[in-house]
Amino acid sequence: MAHELTTLLRTLRHGRALAGKQDIAETVAILGRDTSDGIRLGDDCAAIPDGDGYLLLASEGFQDSFVRAMPWFAGYCGVMVNVSDIAAMGGRPVAVVDALWSDTSEAAASILTGLHEGARTYGVPVVGGHTNMRSTHNSLSVAILGRACHLLTSFDARPGEVLIAAIDLRGRWHDPHPFWDASSALCGTEGAARLRGDLALLPGIAEDGLSRAAKDISMAGLLGTALMLAECSGIGMTITLDDIPRPDDAPMERWLSAFPSYGYLLTARPEDAEAIMARFHGRAIAASVIGQCDSTQRLDVTWADEKETFWDLARTPLMGCVP
Repeated sequence: MAHELTTLLRTLRHGRALAGKQDIAETVAILGRDTSDGIRLGDDCAAIPDGDGYLLLASEGFQDSFVRAMPWFAGYCGVMVNVSDIAAMGGRPVAVVDALWSDTSEAAASILTGLHEGARTYGVPVVGGHTNMRSTHNSLSVAILGRACHLLTSFDARPGEVLIAAIDLRGRWHDPHPFWDASSALCGTEGAARLRGDLALLPGIAEDGLSRAAKDISMAGLLGTALMLAECSGIGMTITLDDIPRPDDAPMERWLSAFPSYGYLLTARPEDAEAIMARFHGRAIAASVIGQCDSTQRLDVTWADEKETFWDLARTPLMGCVP
């Protein structure tokens, strides 16, 4: 098992998904110079103080190869991944805008249909954007506006808290991509109500003071997302792989590389963990304590009786988004 854990972590450590997050450091080094004190780089959304709450602003872009291979699903994801970012901040979505480039009107129609279905499913209007149907490529980016009364952030995890993973396991793989899709099959009225209710759990948890820190599990996978959370909060974590909610037939390596349509990491005081997990369990979403937060600035991983350091942030920063 020791050799297996070492091989697993090496594969994840040197994968393209985590390398993509390291690229953020170059952007932060340039754009972070003039960032105001009230808006911190590295979170799922920009949180802009607004009266008694916060405006949340975020965007997502999609690679040409993905948009060309799965145009409808790319459009749908334009809404799905953005509303997940809003929820991860303890917010509720307000509206989205899109920027679309396509080489034919037929390709654009498929992308826009997926975008429309996503917007209708999640109850978020598309209020504008940019369209070019005479391009040499097919690309899509979508930006979202939301609002939060109480924030969940990447900067407020504390040593002594537990790490909780909440993931909707009622999905399927979207081969050949690493997407675990528990959303797009639920475009009807009943399914849409379920998806919206599931997302509402996050702002409810924030508003009831049960958690202060969260991230949605991104293309970096579960360990990469935990690492991003630890870096922004200036802490360390120990994660137990066997405690991570996982489909019965999903190999560990593939699951740790997965980008789930509904997957969140939250930290909480130990005494609040059961109340948080009960909310997810009440909606048939798998949730469990998978780790502990500490002050080491390392992400350590245990599997069976073995333990190994996945990443030492004190030696090698990831995104450069330090407190």
